[in-house]
Amino acid sequence: MNVTSTDTYKEEESREPFENNHLSPSKEILQSNHDLNQDDDRDLTSNWEEVIEDFDDMGLSDELLRGIYAYGYERPSAIQQRAIRPTILGKDLIAQAQSGTGKTATFAIGTLASVDTSIRHCQSLILAPTRELVKQISLVTEALAEYTNVNIHACFGGRAVRDDIRILRAGVPVVIGTPGRVSDMIQRRALNVDHLKQFFLDEADEMLSMGFKDQIYDIFKFLPETTQVCLFSATMPLEVLDVTKRFMRDPTRILVKKDELTLDGIKQFYIALEKEDWKLDTLCDLYETLTITQAIIFCNTRRKVDWLRDEMSERDFTVSCLHGDMEQNERDLVMREFRSGSSRVLITTDILARGIDIQQVSLVINFDLPMNRENYIHRIGRSGRFGRKGVSINFLTNGDVRYLRDIEQFYATQIEELPKNVRDLI
Repeated sequence: MNVTSTDTYKEEESREPFENNHLSPSKEILQSNHDLNQDDDRDLTSNWEEVIEDFDDMGLSDELLRGIYAYGYERPSAIQQRAIRPTILGKDLIAQAQSGTGKTATFAIGTLASVDTSIRHCQSLILAPTRELVKQISLVTEALAEYTNVNIHACFGGRAVRDDIRILRAGVPVVIGTPGRVSDMIQRRALNVDHLKQFFLDEADEMLSMGFKDQIYDIFKFLPETTQVCLFSATMPLEVLDVTKRFMRDPTRILVKKDELTLDGIKQFYIALEKEDWKLDTLCDLYETLTITQAIIFCNTRRKVDWLRDEMSERDFTVSCLHGDMEQNERDLVMREFRSGSSRVLITTDILARGIDIQQVSLVINFDLPMNRENYIHRIGRSGRFGRKGVSINFLTNGDVRYLRDIEQFYATQIEELPKNVRDLI
């Protein structure tokens, strides 16, 4: 049946608005919002203390854990340590976090941990301001859900409306979309939100500044009063605070400040290789060519870390390795040796890509490009900390070129082919 958005909206507008169904915010939240209203640049005040430092301790299913580790995560980032648990517990949540802090995986994991796979209706709805971000969130969520039975649908403009209608009417537990298309699908009665448990707003400040306020408020009107609302925003302007006051009940507040990482002062290069098998010989050639004070070599899997260490050792190169399968005391010993300089080359996974400052590192080699672009700056940013200069070298096979271009665009940076005078650069 062809029903226009306007006609459907008129039929449904007699329903009681969502904001009237919800409980009023507490005095504490209102006071916090009032204080923040005085200065949009002020940070949110956290009211959640629990920090869980290991995915294994979050009560996640084995299937979801398998997807998390397969995606390349080994330890949760700061926001993941704090925000996944209250999300799973069903608490309304306001998280102030920048891009690059791991927030996408935060609500993706919280969503996948909460979905009842026996119910076909939409249970979790995630909004993002642009179709590019929707695609990115969908890719991450689908990767994390690889070993679960959770189906996911990306819903945004620029694609056939009839396809969205067909898929949504058939029922899909997780829907990720832009405000305009999602609002349209709800008003066409293609997207049934009567069973919705979770509603996520990503980049809330961006969505509201881009003029999506009316569409977002329209969506809120159709949600069950029991829906959990989770809002992620880099800043807390008045428009965002108004959403928290209207639609959230005593929300948990979490502030995660972005690591002060920069690509300034870091020379970034790539080496183009036709085959994956050529990487090892190329690395050995570099090793013999360069005078390396200290270097970190990143691989995407623990198995490859062990393999590369063994191959390098067989060729009489002195290297050490670090990954999440090692015992903690063994990992501590490796780190002490690397920090002291007794070990000069460390092969590792992204377990080292966040939060560890190693001043002497002059070179970072991405044997594999990171599996998510946020980890790129955490990997190579290390080589430029404390005002030191650094060099990063990325090994590329044919399939990696588009990922490198995506990284360049995301960080507004330029990565050049490694010149012949590489010895002079390090």
